[in-house]
This record gives sequence, structure tokens and C-alpha cells, in this order.
Amino acid sequence: MGRRAGNSAASPRTSAAASGGSPAGAHRGAERSPDTDRAAPAMRAPAATGPVRRPLLIVNADDFGASHSVNAAVLRAYREGVLTSASLMVTGDAFEEAVELARSAPDLAVGLHLVLVQGRAASPHARVPHLTDRDGRLPRDPAGFGLRLAFDPLLQRETAAEIAAQLERFAATGLPLSHVDGHLNFHLHPAVFTPLARGAAQYGARGIRLPRDDLRLALRHDRRRLLKKLLLAAAFGWLSAWARRRLPAGMHVTERVYGLFQSGGLTPAYVLDAVAALHGSSAELYAHPATEAGDEALGPNTTDLATLCDPAVAAALRRADVRLGGYATLGEG
Repeated sequence: MGRRAGNSAASPRTSAAASGGSPAGAHRGAERSPDTDRAAPAMRAPAATGPVRRPLLIVNADDFGASHSVNAAVLRAYREGVLTSASLMVTGDAFEEAVELARSAPDLAVGLHLVLVQGRAASPHARVPHLTDRDGRLPRDPAGFGLRLAFDPLLQRETAAEIAAQLERFAATGLPLSHVDGHLNFHLHPAVFTPLARGAAQYGARGIRLPRDDLRLALRHDRRRLLKKLLLAAAFGWLSAWARRRLPAGMHVTERVYGLFQSGGLTPAYVLDAVAALHGSSAELYAHPATEAGDEALGPNTTDLATLCDPAVAAALRRADVRLGGYATLGEG
């Protein structure tokens, strides 16, 4: 991977300047402003007429900075596919590389992917001794940690300190903070959401993920792990409703989030159905692309990357006249 490619290669996309954005690299035309919306690939957006509301889709990659494989996939999906946004792990093994890649793609919206489980802390162990082990590792078990966090005021204070440390590390990159979300969506834990949303707003974030996915749509495509999906739908449905009532002023959410039930296996057929269901609404589609298969069955994978770069997905977005953008686009109406 290197700096952004020029426009020498033939491209299935043309400029989307009419909608405030453009394709990138070898598959995108003129530059566009950070986090602005753009028309779907390969088609100039028609002028809006009457009260018709064009649907907005934020296509986000999680785990940016976790590894070279994930970073390479994010850049490829941004240049050659429909990716518009990425969530950065500031304690990831390839964090520095991800920051350099983000700087080479200034119209890629980048947010914070808060890591409080199954990762490394930004704070030294001495500052958060009840949150991390001596090697600076965060808890492995999200359920057990979530239960302890709910009832331990000392652990809550250390968690708030770690949230602040990760926001500060993101700010130190100089990248605009588009949005915030969390690894395993742990940012919706009641002891996490309030300090994160408040801190993110202070750093200028415009959006936060509330994973209100469409369970019926997901089950039409894959009924495996049915009980787990039912439990996830109930838990995150309740948490999202709780969190929405506590959003800081100026913080925006999409009407729908797709991807909660598709971790490790986002398919073009699923995305096509999700696009068809937009109907003038706003949504985030999040994925875990990688150029190489990872160790986790539901983690970064090559299937998600192939889907984000699938020409059929780009064509469906074009036919549906979907705006592609980031959370700042959502905040603009």
C-alpha cells in the first residue's frame, strides 16, 4: 500500500461532485471534502426535486489499525469499492500505518473504535490497575467484564479514564473525529456510553453507532446461531433505545444499522436487500474487511472485502440513488 493512486486506470465510477463528493483513487474521480456525501458510484447525482428524500448510507469498516491486513482492506474498499468510513483502533498493532493511510485519503471519514475488551489499553497499567493486567491487556470476557463494570465504582472511574485516553490518542493524530463506536459494540454499556458520548462531542464527533439492526432481514439470509441473534436483537434494541434518550446535543444517529448479525459473512445478496429497504432513510452498514482470513470466525475476513468491492453492490446503490457519506453528512440533514 502507498499513497493514493491517480486516475490512470479505467474506472466503473465517475465524479459525484453534484452531491458534494467524488470517487477516489483509481476508481474515484475528483477529490471531495472530508465526510461529505457522494452519489453512488459511476453516476452523477441528479438534482433533488420536490420533497423526495434520497437515502443516506454510511459504509464503515471496523478494526482499522488492528493489522496490516485490515488496513490494506480498508484502503482497497475505499479506492475500489463503496467504503466511505472507518473506525480506528488507537491501540491496534498497525495503528500508525492506519493513520498514515487515512491522511492519504482525506475524504475517508475516520472515527474512534473504542476498545475496552479483547485488546490493549491506551493508559498505563498503573493508572488503570483494575481494568488491565500487568501487560496492559484489557479483559477478554465482555459479559463478565460488563457485569463487574455495572457494580464497581472504582472500575467505572478507571474505564472513564481509559475512554479519555483513547479519545486523546485519536486527537493527537490530527485526524478529524467523524464518529465513535466500540469493539463488540461495548460502547453501549451504560457505564461506557455516557462518558464516551460526552467526550466524543467535546472532540467534535458528529455521530455514534446505535446498532438497531433488522433481525428479519438477517434471518432471511442466515438462520444460523438463531438464539444468539435473538438475544443480541433484544439486548442491543433495549440499549440503543436507552442510549438514544441520552445523546448529547449535536450528536447524530442513523435510523438503522446493518451488520450486527452479519459479522464474518457480509454477502452481496444481504447488502442488496438492505439497500432496497432504505426508502429515504439513513443507515450505517458496517463490516470487517481484511485481505487475509483472521483467526476469529466473526472477525476481519476476506468475504466482507469482496462484498464491499462487488460491482453488483455499486450498481444497486446507483439504481437506488443512494447518497454515500459519513456521520457529518447525516448531521447536515
